Amino acid sequence: MIVLDPTGERSPAHRTARERPADLTGLRVGLLDISKPRGPEFLDRLEALLSERGIAVRRYAKPTFTKPMPPDLRREIGTQCDVVIEALAD
Repeated sequence: MIVLDPTGERSPAHRTARERPADLTGLRVGLLDISKPRGPEFLDRLEALLSERGIAVRRYAKPTFTKPMPPDLRREIGTQCDVVIEALAD
């Protein structure tokens, strides 16, 4: 699988996608709102479904969808979560 980074890199770094876990049990799941319309509604429902299954969920939000995620937020999510789900669409 090839993963493309949509940011304006002059010389893109090679990135390899990690394997998706077979099960979320015992994993810390981060829900990332990229600040597009209707993202919170989608993530609210997803959080409810995951919580019903006893899965630990943490919520995060980018300041704006028009710019890459701030490095400090990226580090925070990377240290606190095993898996991240983003709300991308309007």
